[in-house]
Amino acid sequence: MTNIIKLPQYSWYNPREVEFPLPDSWRVVVHNIAGYNRPAMKASEIRKAITSPIGMPPLRELARGKKEVVILFDDLTRSTRVYEIVPFVLEELAEAGITDDRIRFIAAVANHQAMDRISLAKKLGEGILARFAVYNHCPFLNCTYIGTSSYGTKAYINSEVMHCDLKIGIGQIVPHPLYGLSGGGKIIVPGVASYETVVAHHGQTHAAWMTERRKAGLPATGVIDGSPINADAMEIARMAGLDMLINCLVNLWGETVAIFAGALEPAYKAAVKEAKSHYLAINTSDSDIVIANAFNKAAEFNMALANALPAVGRQGGDIVLIANSPSGQDVHYLFDSFGKTISGSLGRPMTLAPHINRVIFYTEYPEARILGRFANRDKVLLMSDWREVIKTLEESHGAGTKVTVYPGADIQYFAD
Repeated sequence: MTNIIKLPQYSWYNPREVEFPLPDSWRVVVHNIAGYNRPAMKASEIRKAITSPIGMPPLRELARGKKEVVILFDDLTRSTRVYEIVPFVLEELAEAGITDDRIRFIAAVANHQAMDRISLAKKLGEGILARFAVYNHCPFLNCTYIGTSSYGTKAYINSEVMHCDLKIGIGQIVPHPLYGLSGGGKIIVPGVASYETVVAHHGQTHAAWMTERRKAGLPATGVIDGSPINADAMEIARMAGLDMLINCLVNLWGETVAIFAGALEPAYKAAVKEAKSHYLAINTSDSDIVIANAFNKAAEFNMALANALPAVGRQGGDIVLIANSPSGQDVHYLFDSFGKTISGSLGRPMTLAPHINRVIFYTEYPEARILGRFANRDKVLLMSDWREVIKTLEESHGAGTKVTVYPGADIQYFAD
């Protein structure tokens, strides 16, 4: 085969490009996000973004007189290079007279598994682990009630976070099936919120809106603007007193290409404006086969799958989902299965639409438990040999098959 596509693989684990051969008789088109090859920021550019925040005084001024500082950061399910950003945040804090013993880092893991030391070192760098106390958020313990949002969500937030009088959040802004665009208030809820708060936030806040949209024949996921769950997160982040938001745009390789740092509302607004054009991809909507590659969020395969589904033709077609995560699929205490008969509070198996013939989940690190995420498991094939993937596809797809490849399926969105 000379019809070869090259895709980024193994985020956080020696990332590299891997070749995936396809039959020469297939008609293959590759659709990247608009900003897939935007160059990574230089250190000087990162420093400028941190020291010239949007809608707030410089951090070195804001931090003066503060007693305790918490720096929140996302986990390895996101490709945010926190280790590139933190040094400039610490420089600002040092200028304000904040000593190391008054600073702590908390992994805003939400309802994901806790990060071990290897993961924390990848995210923050060895120097931070040796110099500062770094903790995992635990959604099941030690959360403080801070009030009820206008959406009816009773907000219980990590007590250590609420103990601090200066709160800084570092994460990325990318398309998200529920929030439209992530980032913003997500670093607080679900990031450092209690399990019960997130159940209410995801459940009651979003369920009614999704039901109304479905009744109206409108999409209920992947909607960029108007998601109430996003608005709820922003409101609770304001209630929690998030002082500084640092949101990154990333390219296909997860490199930081833009930083929007500043006060919560204006910084997020500026990030959203640019993210809408940066992550846009072309929806073919008539493909026989859609190859959806997950790199930035390889440990959360459902992101890439949800973003690729609309590209399958209504006449019927297959999806090949590529998610090579050496650490496996992330454990999610809200949605995951924890046995053949038990799951998280909002665990609902995904039902594939009738026109989705099959989902071939290709990974070099297979986990049989993942099949429990699907209601119609007969449509899902778990494979770890690319030759077998092609052989299976060729049994029902011959010459002229229209194939669309999305190298960044996990961070893309389609215009309404």
